[in-house]
Order: sequence, then C-alpha cells, then structure tokens
Amino acid sequence: MTTHQPIEKTSAVLDSVVIRFCGDSGDGMQLTGGQFTETSAIFGNDFATFPDFPAEIRAPKGTTFGVSGFQLQFSSEDIFTPGDRVNAMIAMNPAGLKVNIDDVEPGGIIIVNEDEFTKGNLSKCGYPAGYNPLDDEIINAKYTLVKVPMSRLTKDSLADSGMGAKDINRCRNMFALGIVYWLYERPIDQTIKYLNNKFATKKNLPEVAEINIQALKAGYYFGETSELFPSRYRVPPAKQEPGIYRQISGNEATVLGLVTASQKANKPIVYASYPITPASSVIQGLSNLKRFGIKTIQSEDEIAAICTAIGASFAGDIGVTGTSGPGLALKGEAMGLALMLELPLVIVDVQRAGPATGLPTKTEQADLLQAMFGRHCESPLIIVAPRSPSDCFNMAIEAVRLSVKYMCPVIYLSDGYIANGAEPWKVPDVNQIPEITITHPTIADIGEDGFRPYERDPQTLARRWAIPGTPGLEHRVGSLEKEDETGNVSYDPDNHDKMVRLRAEKVARVAESIPLLEIDGDPTGDVLVLGWGGTYGSITTAVHQLRVKGHKVSSAHLQYLNPFPSNTEEVLRSFKKIIIPEINLGQLSFLIRAKFLIETHGINIVKGQPFKVETLAERIEEVIES
Repeated sequence: MTTHQPIEKTSAVLDSVVIRFCGDSGDGMQLTGGQFTETSAIFGNDFATFPDFPAEIRAPKGTTFGVSGFQLQFSSEDIFTPGDRVNAMIAMNPAGLKVNIDDVEPGGIIIVNEDEFTKGNLSKCGYPAGYNPLDDEIINAKYTLVKVPMSRLTKDSLADSGMGAKDINRCRNMFALGIVYWLYERPIDQTIKYLNNKFATKKNLPEVAEINIQALKAGYYFGETSELFPSRYRVPPAKQEPGIYRQISGNEATVLGLVTASQKANKPIVYASYPITPASSVIQGLSNLKRFGIKTIQSEDEIAAICTAIGASFAGDIGVTGTSGPGLALKGEAMGLALMLELPLVIVDVQRAGPATGLPTKTEQADLLQAMFGRHCESPLIIVAPRSPSDCFNMAIEAVRLSVKYMCPVIYLSDGYIANGAEPWKVPDVNQIPEITITHPTIADIGEDGFRPYERDPQTLARRWAIPGTPGLEHRVGSLEKEDETGNVSYDPDNHDKMVRLRAEKVARVAESIPLLEIDGDPTGDVLVLGWGGTYGSITTAVHQLRVKGHKVSSAHLQYLNPFPSNTEEVLRSFKKIIIPEINLGQLSFLIRAKFLIETHGINIVKGQPFKVETLAERIEEVIES
C-alpha cells in the first residue's frame, strides 16, 4: 500500500499581515482574535486590533446584523492602525462571509467553515435561493478560497471526549485558531496556558479546557497535514526599545491611568457609573483594584452616578463618573453643579455612534460639541482626549491632574475604537511619573475675616479644597450663584458677571499647564492635517504614505481640546491649507473656524467605523491638488 504524504510547504516572510475573524456573536470571535493578538504580542510583533461587535445584544443567529468580527494587523515594523485590506479572513458562517468579503484583498485567503453553508443558513443572511458563494466562479477566481469542514472535524477530534454536542460545538473557534496559528507560524503554547488558567478554578470545568485544547491542536495539525495550504507565512518580531511590554486596550489603560493618578495624588478614587456600552468595562476593571483604595459604585441611573461622584469630591476623594454620549447628555445639569461648586471631577465619556441609542457598539467622534457646550449657561470645562489605546493611560492621569489643580471638572473623551482596540504598551517606570500635589486648608490658614472658600490661587484661580468637618472651615455649598470669596448665595448682577468670567478664565489658564501642539513633519508648509482622538493612527499612516509619494504634508494631533494648546493658532497659520478628518460632520472644524477664523477642509464620515488609511490618503490628496 502506498502511504499518502502531505506536500512540502514553503514559508514566505512578510512585513505585516491583516487578519479578520468573523462569525456569529456566539462563535467566540473576540476570544479567538484576542488570543491570536496575545500570542503575537509575546512573539514580539507590533500590532493593532479592531474588535467589531453587533449592535444588538442577541441578534438572530445566522443573520448579517448578528455578525461579530475581530481584525488584527501584526507587523515587524511600527504600525498605527489595524489595517485596511484584509490579507486573510476566517468566516465561521455565510453571514460572516457576506458582511466582510469586500474588505479582503484580491488574492487574499478566505478560510470558511463549509459545514455552515447550508440552505437554511444561506437563506438567513439573504443569499438568493439556489446560490452558494462557495461555488461562485468569480469569488473562487478572485480569492484563495479554502473550504474546511470545521464543525465535522471538531466533532471528530472530540468524539472520545465524552462531552455533549453543545460543548463540542463551542470548540470550533479553537479549531479555526489552530489553523491560523499554523498558517502564520505562531506557537499554540500561550493559548493552552490561557485555557488551563481560565477553567482551572471553576468547578467541574477542567474537561472544558481539555476539549478546547484538543480542538486547538487538531486545527493546527490539520493545517500541517492537509494539502489546502501550499505556503506558510512568517512575520518577524518588530524592533522595540528595551523594556517590559504588554498588550493593552484603551479601557484597560484608562483603568490603570486612574489608579496611578490615585496613587500619585495619595487620594482614593470613587468611580460611580451606570452600565453603558462601550464604557462598562472601565468600572469592571476598577472594581478588581479595590486594594489600591478604589471604590466603585454601580448607580441606578446616570444622574445618580455623577451626583455620587460630586459628593465624593466634596468629601475629599477624587470623584470620577463614566458614560457614553447618551449618558453625558443626562449628566449635563450636574456637570454645571460641579462647575459652580468648583470641585474636581472627571467625566469619562467613551463615545459611540448616535443620536439616541444609535449604534451602541460602533465608534464615532460624536460628543465634542456636547462636551464643549452641552450645559446650561456659560459653563466651560476642561476637555482632554486620548489618541490611542495606550495613550489612555497618560490622558487619564492628565485628567485627574488638571481637575485637582484647577478645581474644575474635566471631560475625558475616549471613543469605542480606541477603548476596545489594543496595541503594545511599554510599561512605564511609575517612579518617573510626577506626583500630583494636593493641599487642603486647615484652621491655620484662616485669616482675620474667617474662612473664605472662594478665595483663589492667583496663578490658577482655583479655590481651596476644604474638607467637610474640618474645624473652622464651615462653608455653604449648593447650586445657587456664589458670592466671590465668601461663597454666600448672591443675586448681585455684577457678582454673577464676575463669577462667570472667573470660571471661564480659570479654564483658559489651563493652557499654561499643558504641552504645546507638536507637528509631525515640516513646521511650515502647504498642508497640515489636524486631528483629535482616535483618528491619530489613520492620519499618521496616511500622511506618512503621502510623503513617500512626494507630497509636502505635515500633521498635528490635539489631545487637549479645551483649552487648546497655547501655540495652536501659530501652528495653524504656518500652513496654507488645514485639513481636519473627523468621524462626525465637522465638530473640530466648527471650533477651529469659530475661534481662529481660519478656513478648514473637513474630511468627514459617520459610518460607525474608523477611517481606512487608503480612503483617507485619497481624500487628503484630493484637497492638496484642488
């Protein structure tokens, strides 16, 4: 008998690869993508991820609006985005294929679970009767389509496990992950360790870990022994500065930033919030860090949450509340209260697509104008915005620092893209992070006229933060206008005018405590691309590509939005054209035009998705050449 031998596989070295896992929301695509990311991080690649969740909690199985996706770019070079064109896609069902196939590059690899391409499943996602995309000649000619009976092979590999069909069926994602690990020469050890740890402490669940591990290995060996893949691919590690690195998402970095700020200020943080996508994982992360003096409260509604945080700040702790756009609207009156009381408060707003419920799992730079103006009267607040997942750590610390220094609420504008996305993070030396100095008045600070709670620091205009119960520092708080210095209720028109102007001037003086706006590229020239928030990666990559093509274009990115850095106008007037890409209809453009009377060219999308670099570069080039 002649023994069949698998064909010898070649191995190609690539600079970077973009992979997308997609399937039903119950197919474990986020777990699968997360494990591939963690393995690539340990391997030493630079990476960026884009988890994409269905907007409905439990959409009907097999439908296009129930598709969950996870995109990852891993590279041997520095990258800033999860990539545009997908090099390899793993589709667990027809709906995943239908929703995502147009993003795969011509010639790209598409691995499908052909067992799921049944008549019923094809109908659920809207394919016409009698049509199967796996048999489509155009698709087979355009892509490298690899049909794998994953459901059957997973079942066969676990036939002797003694586990039920439901548990076995849940292991298909591990079989798919094993194939991709083999295809891109990734070790499976880290995922085996993860699975053992995940189920080790759960009663009667070691068997679940074991069948997932068996399925993972079965998928890996299938890739090795089958003749479906004529080549393997290898992406070498990236060159990195020496140090300790870890994978981190934006919300994880926000959590660690708040905890670090608490330690540096030697103050407990009280975080109160109502559950809302995509901010909920912040309170979940903080609740696991009580050992650092963090107190978390799940409030009954958005208004209760911010009022709890204000009460915590009044009592001497650092009050923080978290939400997304709809919740920020509900918190408006209480933000005005914190502004009038002149207490430190941080409002974490992880933006999502709106209006109303909108697209709760999709990203959008939706709330800049709401953060600027969404309160009664003249109510300016400090606004900061992280630009990437790891930058959330730095900007969370900044939000706390500015809030306590200027005794003013700070709105921290993250967004769903960077909150859920992940990248490598070089763990900082916490000893090198500056302390946050806070002083509270005591009876020794009382002058001849008694304690005057609204006396101000001559440099920052911040009032003193008196702790309730301190002898001799009794004072009144409330939502009625305060008299300057005394804090008594005042209806005097001139006093009201003075207090409104003082609060506005206090925010304006924050510009003295924040970094100048930096330029990537030539400091003067024809074109500056200005961005804020989560567009940083797309803008940076697009501008670098345009420079390679010979265009003289620079970029700058705002992390401080109220006030702007003190050199903002100088930077803008150093260029002939200002281009502002935003995932909205031009909110930063509106502010720049209003404040500096400078013409801007907006590039705007509101699709619930981040900019694709290719599209953004084309749009910038059109403005340059116009």
